[in-house]
Amino acid sequence: MTSALNLKDVHLTLSSRAGEVKILRGVDVNAKAGEAIGIVGPSGSGKTSLLMVIAGLETVTSGTISVNDISLNNRSEEQLAKFRRDNIGIIFQSFHLIPTMTALENVAVPLEFKGAKDAFVRARAGLEKVGLGHRLDHYPGQLSGGEQQRVAIARAVTSGAKILLADEPTGNLDQETGSTIIDLLFELKEKENATLLLVTHDKGLAKRCNRILEVRDGKVSEGK
Repeated sequence: MTSALNLKDVHLTLSSRAGEVKILRGVDVNAKAGEAIGIVGPSGSGKTSLLMVIAGLETVTSGTISVNDISLNNRSEEQLAKFRRDNIGIIFQSFHLIPTMTALENVAVPLEFKGAKDAFVRARAGLEKVGLGHRLDHYPGQLSGGEQQRVAIARAVTSGAKILLADEPTGNLDQETGSTIIDLLFELKEKENATLLLVTHDKGLAKRCNRILEVRDGKVSEGK
């Protein structure tokens, strides 16, 4: 398998009113294409920040990072935005759908940004894959939490992203709905041969991944 992700000696230090805060401290991570990695650790340990640097949403203070053989070091905001558009699918705990757009429009947006002429055709197919072919014209406020997360997954996968970053994707869902969403996420990940990084507090869920990374005090180690 080819390498999909490589972080070497990555540090992330952010400024605050109390002074500088060291978020990531010498992180090394390597992921193979198609691999699923569970990321666990206590709140505030740096799990979400790890996803943010991989997505190019936070600029590392030092160290090197490459995703799909693309170096994220010394990139402009415009270049990083294009990188995300072409490579990254993000699934948040709180869905992050555009409330004034229908489910179909929410999924079509990233495809339109990529210049896809068949954006709405592909968006419809993506929603049908997640069982929402009958909810195309519904707005987020008309959907249940589980349905909104299905839309978010369709948006991430339909864009063609080969790196999926999921940050507590079941955190706002009941156990039964959350289990269904995770089954769907893993099913689509396998079909697309995407690399999945899954942040979760659920050790049982993390064990469904190929391996586990534990983040503690800004450092990453192999988990059990």
